[in-house]
This record gives sequence, structure tokens and C-alpha cells, in this order.
Amino acid sequence: MGVAVGVDSHKESVAAATVDELGRTLEVRRFANDSTGHDEVLAWVQSNPDVTRIGIEGSGVYGAALARVLMAAGEDVREVPPTLTFRERRRNGSHGKSDPVDAVAIARVVVREGALSSPRRTAVWDDLKLLVDYRDQLVRVRTQLSNRIHRDLVVVHPGYQKHVPDLRSKKNVAQAVKLLRGDRSVRAELTRRRISQLRRFDQELTANKTEIASTVARSETTLTELPGIGVLIAAKILAETGDVTKIRSQSAFAMLAGTAPLQASSGATSRHRLNRGGNRQLNHALHYMALVQYRSHVAPTSAIPYRSSFSLNARLFGPAGRTGG
Repeated sequence: MGVAVGVDSHKESVAAATVDELGRTLEVRRFANDSTGHDEVLAWVQSNPDVTRIGIEGSGVYGAALARVLMAAGEDVREVPPTLTFRERRRNGSHGKSDPVDAVAIARVVVREGALSSPRRTAVWDDLKLLVDYRDQLVRVRTQLSNRIHRDLVVVHPGYQKHVPDLRSKKNVAQAVKLLRGDRSVRAELTRRRISQLRRFDQELTANKTEIASTVARSETTLTELPGIGVLIAAKILAETGDVTKIRSQSAFAMLAGTAPLQASSGATSRHRLNRGGNRQLNHALHYMALVQYRSHVAPTSAIPYRSSFSLNARLFGPAGRTGG
């Protein structure tokens, strides 16, 4: 495949190395991680006509700006997961660990791995991660604000819960404002201010959901075709999973999501127990999907959680499904 370039990106600098198709080191350089350094990296890459592909570890973080410069110049840039760099470096443990050593390891991964994803695709997952995390933050703060309003309403208007069971809908929020009408106490005034903040959070959540839906559509995922998965759950799965090619199997994904049962055998007793590890965000998404299918499907209820897991795995790893990778 010609010459491959590996780039190990950090906050202030990037280390770059070139290797041939047999993985032999040709050159190692260090550049500043700024606009001048990025131009120097591009000039260095273009000075070698045999360069065919560039791998960057951290193309969504410290290496994002450099990746954009290289892609704008027409270079074939790929994201190299840190796990692959670690495995490659471990094969040559006698060299220790340093930025140049990591750059060489990244370049060798580029030579060996043909299915590395493009930072353009990685950018979609990064955007979803940011949007989903921001939404989770908004929901937490809104819940805290809502709980405080409930505490105030208990004092200002005892028995209010008969008229305002919750503050999730616009109708109930408007009813809470109506209950405070005419009350000029300090507590009532502060409660009205908190309700105004609550409405602003609702507007922000609505705008956030629109952004998430647009980004999910840009990812070209087919997860939303599965029962129980809307744009928000699909966004959570894609954001937490990222590049599915870095997960070696369906079983590995089940361990990642905490849905694979764990051995708990002892002596003559052979059994499994619930897996409380793994990524709990992914686990929640799968649990929610199973609940929706439990309510809407006519299949035996005992099979629903397992069918949910299998159908999701099929979408992520099967030949017919794709996550956008």
C-alpha cells in the first residue's frame, strides 16, 4: 500500500512517523500542534509521493484540527483507536513508550488494518456524544429545578398535586402558574422565577432533540427501524459505541453493554449472574428498547430482552445493518 503515516496527537505537539508496507520505520518527526505546525505536517506529507494513507490517534480531540487540514488537502486520513496502538506497541515492548514510539505503532496499524474509519464519520459520533451528554445535563438540572418547585408549591398551595401531578407538560406548568396568581409572597415570586427557568429548559431540550435528530439522520444509521428505538435512544447507542469496527464481536459488544451474563459457579453448582458492569448508558438504551417491545410485541415476554439484544447486535454487526461506519 506504499508508505503510511502515523500521527500521535497531544495538546501542544504531534509526533509523526512514516513506515513502509512491511512496517519498517522510515522517518520520525515532531511538530507543534498549531496552524503553523499543521502546515508543516502537510508539506512534509506531500514531500513524499509514496504516502497513501495517514492514521491519527485522537482525530476527534487534539488531532481534530490537523485532520481537517489534511482532509481538505485531499489526503486519505483514518482514525486509529488507542486500543490498536496499545496492542501494536505491546508487540515491541522493549522500545518502551514515547510519542515517537506511539507514532510508529500508529503507522503500523494503518498498514495492517484496512477497515479504519474516516474522521468524517468519527465526527458524527463525536457530535452525537456532545449533544447527548448536553441533553443529559439539561435533564438533570431540569429535574432538580422541578423538584424544588414541587417543594415550594407544597408550602404555598397545599394540596396542589390534585391539580398539578407533575411538571412535565406545558398544561401542568401553566396550571402551576395559575395557582400562584395573586400570591405576592417571596416564596411565590421565587417559584414563578423558577417556572420561567423551567420553560427555558424545555425550549432548549426541544431544540436539542431537533439537533440530535438531524445528526442521527446524517449518520445514515438503520437503528431507528428497530421497534423501541427512536432518535434519542439511537443517538445514545451511536454516541457510546462510536466506531463499531473497534469491537471485535457481538459477544464483546454484549460485555461492553453489560448484557452478557457472568459465570457464578461454585462446586457442583453451575449458574450465571446478572452483569452489573459494562457501559450503563448502553445498558439503559437496551433496557428501554426491551420495555417498549415488551409492551408492543405479541411474542412470549420471556424472550423479549434476548430478542432485543440479538436484533441490536444484528444491526450493529450484521451485513444488512450499518451504524454509519
